[in-house]
Parts: sequence; structure tokens; C-alpha cells
Amino acid sequence: MSGEHSTAAGLAVSWQRRTGAAARLVQRKRLYALGELSVPEPSPEGRARVAGFGDRELLMRWYDAFKEAVGQSAGQGAGPWAEARITQGGVTLWETADGEPVSMAGVSPESAGQVRVAPVYTPAHLRGRGYAGAVTAEVSRTAVAGGAAHVLLFTDLANPTSNALYQRIGYRKVTDFAVWGFGD
Repeated sequence: MSGEHSTAAGLAVSWQRRTGAAARLVQRKRLYALGELSVPEPSPEGRARVAGFGDRELLMRWYDAFKEAVGQSAGQGAGPWAEARITQGGVTLWETADGEPVSMAGVSPESAGQVRVAPVYTPAHLRGRGYAGAVTAEVSRTAVAGGAAHVLLFTDLANPTSNALYQRIGYRKVTDFAVWGFGD
């Protein structure tokens, strides 16, 4: 079960009291909203480009790697996810000057003036070079330019690197969420 931190914690305690099922906090998340975008400087060498059908296999691999890295086993499969995001133009890649993709950021379709950035992924051996910041800034800029009133993203509070990065780009805390598990 996932929800705003204090509400979810209250429900978990009540559920445990009512059913006797053990409740445990699985993950703490933070919801951020873009304030004033601040593009990271210096920008890494390369450029952003929207992923196309020729990137499908790469996106599928990176989506599965992202899910594994964050401990997410359920949800949409990599193939359907890649197809849907490519069709809507919902994944941007950062590629080096020689055209090698090194990071990705996905965005949801705009709904009620909101766009959600997710997932953001850079393979482990390419991290620490500014690629995730650059591609996240680019999808954020594009969402605002496209008319989104609110650009949102979630982070795992156990990952100080991503939390610091998003704040440097201009994201500001909205509220904290908690994910609870029940049973043994």
C-alpha cells in the first residue's frame, strides 16, 4: 500500500490492529514539483533526442534494469512500456557526441495540466557524468514548453544522489509518501 506518509502510516497501524497482519515500512518516497528550471552547468557533451522505434530493444533493457535497481517487480512489462512510450514520444535519450545513448528520462502524457517524469535511468558504469541531470532537465523543459502547468517526479528517499540532483535542477518538495507491506 502506498500513500501520503502520515495517512499511509495511520492506515498501516489500523490494518495491523484490525487484522493482526504485520505491517512494515518498505520504502519512503518524495514527490517533487518543478519550480524554476535550472539546467545543470556544465552540460555533459552530447545532446538529447526523442527515442524512436529503433531504440526499442535498448529501452526495454534499460526499463528492466531500472525496475531491478529500484526493487520494482510488478507493473507493466518492458515491451508494452517501450511501445507505448515510443508511440507517444515519451522517452528522451541523452547521447554522446558520437551518438551512443547513455541515459534516458521518460515522461507521462499530460493529464489535467500535469506531466510526470519517470523513469530516469543511467547504466551504473556511466553514472556521475551529468547525463541524468541533462536528460531530466531537457524533458522538464520540453514539458513546460508543451504547456504542462505542473511537472512532477518521485524519488526514493534512500537515494541521496537523485534527491540532490533533482533539487539542483529546480524541483521542490511537495510531500512525502510511504510504501507499506503487510504479512510476514
